[in-house]
Amino acid sequence: MAWTVLILSGMFEAVWAIALDRSAGFTRLGPSLVFVAALVISMGGLAWAMRTLPLGTAYAVWVGVGAAITILYSFATGQEAVTAWKILFLLMIIGGIIGLKSVS
Repeated sequence: MAWTVLILSGMFEAVWAIALDRSAGFTRLGPSLVFVAALVISMGGLAWAMRTLPLGTAYAVWVGVGAAITILYSFATGQEAVTAWKILFLLMIIGGIIGLKSVS
């Protein structure tokens, strides 16, 4: 159960990162409220998962999931160019998350 909560929390990390970008420095109310809500959910889930998972593993997976989804979002919206190098390094992040799960 802790792994499921951790992965979901990582997904909410991506939500708050994207909302932070969309908030334009907290000058737009809607994205700012989404940022706060997603941040609370994300941090709460991370804290809950860390009750049973090691700190280093939990944090690395949480950040990795959030970063991977945020990068994919940037690719999908055209905010960031898709290159072979970026795909390779994204796959390395995902591989690291899978590796951490498999040895835990």
